[in-house]
Amino acid sequence: MNNTTTEKFINRHIGLNEQEITEMLSIIGVKDLSQLIDETIPASIRLAKELVLDEPESEYSFLDYIRNIAAKNTIAKSYIGMGYYPTILPSVIQRNILENPGWYTQYTPYQAEISQGRLEALLNFQTMVSDLTALPIANASLLDEGTAAAEAMLMLHNVAKAKGKNTIFLSEDIFPQTIDVIKTRAKYQNINVVVEKTEKVTLSEEYFAIMLQYPNGLGEIVDYKPFIEKAKGLGIYVIFAADLMSLALLTPPGELGADVCVGSTQRFGVPMGFGGPHAAFFAAKDDFKRMIPGRIIGASVDSNGNLAYRMALQTREQHIKREKATSNICTSQVLLAIMASMYAVYHGSDGIKSISSRIHLLTNILENSLRALGLVQVNKYYYDTLHYVISIDSIKNIKEISAAKSVNFRYLGNTGLSISIDETTSPKDIESIIEVFQEALSLNKAIEIKSAPAKQSIPDWAVRTSPFLTSPVFSAYHSETEMMRYIKRLEMKDLSLTASMIALGSCTMKLNPASAMMPITIPEFANMHPFVPLSQAQGYQIVIDELSKELCEITGFQGVSFQPNSGAQGEYSGLLVIRSYFEAIRQSHRNVVLIPASAHGTNPASAVMAGLDVQIVNCDENGNIDVVDLKTKAEKYSANLAALMVTYPSTHGVFEAAIKEICSVIHQNGGQVYMDGANMNAQVGLTQPAIIGADVCHINLHKTFAIPHGGGGPGMGPICVAEHLVPFLPKHFFSETARADSYGAVSAAPFGSANILLISLAYIKMLGARGLRKATEIAILNANYLMKQLGSYYRVLYTGENGRVGHELIFDCRDFKKSANIEVEDIAKRLMDYGFHAPTVSFPVHGTLMVEPTESESKKELDRFIEAMISIKNEIADIESGKADKADNVLKNSPHTCHSVVQNEWKHSYSREQAAYPVDSLKKFKFWPTVGRINNAVGDRNLICSCNDISDYVSS
Repeated sequence: MNNTTTEKFINRHIGLNEQEITEMLSIIGVKDLSQLIDETIPASIRLAKELVLDEPESEYSFLDYIRNIAAKNTIAKSYIGMGYYPTILPSVIQRNILENPGWYTQYTPYQAEISQGRLEALLNFQTMVSDLTALPIANASLLDEGTAAAEAMLMLHNVAKAKGKNTIFLSEDIFPQTIDVIKTRAKYQNINVVVEKTEKVTLSEEYFAIMLQYPNGLGEIVDYKPFIEKAKGLGIYVIFAADLMSLALLTPPGELGADVCVGSTQRFGVPMGFGGPHAAFFAAKDDFKRMIPGRIIGASVDSNGNLAYRMALQTREQHIKREKATSNICTSQVLLAIMASMYAVYHGSDGIKSISSRIHLLTNILENSLRALGLVQVNKYYYDTLHYVISIDSIKNIKEISAAKSVNFRYLGNTGLSISIDETTSPKDIESIIEVFQEALSLNKAIEIKSAPAKQSIPDWAVRTSPFLTSPVFSAYHSETEMMRYIKRLEMKDLSLTASMIALGSCTMKLNPASAMMPITIPEFANMHPFVPLSQAQGYQIVIDELSKELCEITGFQGVSFQPNSGAQGEYSGLLVIRSYFEAIRQSHRNVVLIPASAHGTNPASAVMAGLDVQIVNCDENGNIDVVDLKTKAEKYSANLAALMVTYPSTHGVFEAAIKEICSVIHQNGGQVYMDGANMNAQVGLTQPAIIGADVCHINLHKTFAIPHGGGGPGMGPICVAEHLVPFLPKHFFSETARADSYGAVSAAPFGSANILLISLAYIKMLGARGLRKATEIAILNANYLMKQLGSYYRVLYTGENGRVGHELIFDCRDFKKSANIEVEDIAKRLMDYGFHAPTVSFPVHGTLMVEPTESESKKELDRFIEAMISIKNEIADIESGKADKADNVLKNSPHTCHSVVQNEWKHSYSREQAAYPVDSLKKFKFWPTVGRINNAVGDRNLICSCNDISDYVSS
């Protein structure tokens, strides 16, 4: 371990030096950090001792450590399939997107004017999915194939339940992980799930949907048309779970009668990563465009009449509908969706078809060769997967010999196996597979590997004839030079942490350390299939065990599950743990959950998904939970009380002094306490969920533990639980430690998006116990410094008992509407002219800004933000005094683009310089929004969600 000052990671991660800390403490009015923390966090919940973690590693020593762990993984040739395939990530995409902080440090594109680059890339993604599935509407990605399938079920159930339809049919040949996730999701929605072969089920009007895998889970291309026609005749919706790469050759689901098509885009250049992250897709008929879960990117116009992209329709629907929401989707997989879309842009239609054709050709060659050995394949028609039924002894020999040769097949019981070919497979690999079978079956027969198919393996009725990827974007960037420039042009349209601080309350946009990011591309981590024998994944097991131990120490809990691959999924999973616990102790009637009025919108949405009855608890005038109201409702519902969902510190950024009493009230009335971990960045090393009295919490690893937001995902929301809840953590069909009392799986892979766990492990290992605590203290210091410097300009809405805020604070902007006709949105847009992303707008209180500076920002950057906010307040004062026009002013017309400022004609009552350079510091560096304020109403009236029609739309 290196101990020099410059080699300590804490000095690179925290933005302040000791002199600046002293200056800021003096301005706040406290003598040291200890006094500030004592005045901020109630003494009753303070940690009595330091966390017990390993001594911190330097960045260099950590990278050496993690490479040694990676070497314990064995990267075999995996032909397992099941929705996960080795793929080739083009270097131009790896270097310029995956490894580029200009892409991975962006926030979700809620401020569309400074998100035009990734919005265009996501529109490309939607177009790619829509084209390949032949369905008109696609969203901007979901979490994985299993959860996307579950979302399809819920969407169609919500449409059909008014008709009394409550049963869904799943083909027996759907991937097992998808079936498990659907069963989990269906249980508390009282949906009946029937799993059977299509030829054995008797459809009736009680079914609201059928779900089919295409090609099926064993690789066969099945003629589903008669079955689909029968379902349609009974008014039953049709869901396809499809392999996107196969659709370059196969008749697309939309042409076969699908209402919805889901799947994964992992094959489009995204490494397997032991299960994720990968972008799922969700496409549907136009009838469902206002019901599709997640986000849809649409086209509109800006204030200058120019084309502009924005999130449409589903924008944070759970925050609006709350307990009436039909989905709790908050995080998608934007970074991975962008990578997949760029894979399609780089290769184009001909390239994708060529890749797909080569996969199929090699599969065909393999089948012909094995047939020559006397092996008869089960699938009559296939795309990339061959299915064999062989004797028990032969399977044993194949397992033994393939393991020795580092080759993985999928084994189906004692006598079956399948082989799935992928983009990385070479003719030499085909020879190696044949050698395994020759040796295992003692067949010395010489095989001539034929390049011509012996039989037609894709029937005429399944051959795709319709074009795809016809938009110009998919044919313009096939050289690396042009591709690199296209990616860079889009990147420069987006504000990321490379340009400025992003002080979003509740979102913790801290530094994503380069040393923590580097391990995700180590081949031994990146290229591992999630269903390999665990003996091949010893390195991953060390990572998972180490991170589990560390998170338990940090939270004070005894068990962890990494399955939930978003914070909202963590909420849902944690509530299911509580429900399973009550079922085990024969109190399954407990179904009421209390949720404070200030809670994140995903809280009530997740509770409804878990089948719970949501009851809202009021907040008092200081923004704290109204303890009297809580007690009243806890006692009222005590017979059926299941849980309280509480965020701590509160959504208002305050450490509520009554938190232990609040948790005690719930326990006294028979319930459990679920803590939303969104604000853990104010807890680590200073207090713990277990100390405040919680029983379970989720942790947003993409907030507190430095996984990047990636422009709107990936995210990770593992759950940590107290000892009595450990037996009820989610299980997975592939896990060797499946728990009998668990409710099932919540995501497709056993450890969720396992690849990005490396980032959080790095963050904890490099900071150590003292570093984690210092990071929390500085996050609290920075927030209180902003309050002190800006409190006389903007009213701080809530503070704790001693007048302090936690790691975030809320500025009240509602009075400006009366005094100057200025909305909080005007301030948000004007901040773009100053080079800043707005803090969180109108959450949790309408008309406010919630600011979270994090520990990573320098005093210089904090002061630059303070300067911008004071300058904007002075601009508002000019409107109030009449110096500036109430209608034509810099706030109402913001943001100002470079083009609008340099036009010959300038019609505004204020100067060009005031519009573009309101403070001198901007003359050294200026981030320019590329579009003016976007007209959301036009976009909602004219929903355009693919790039195929945009030219027509703009010209009209």
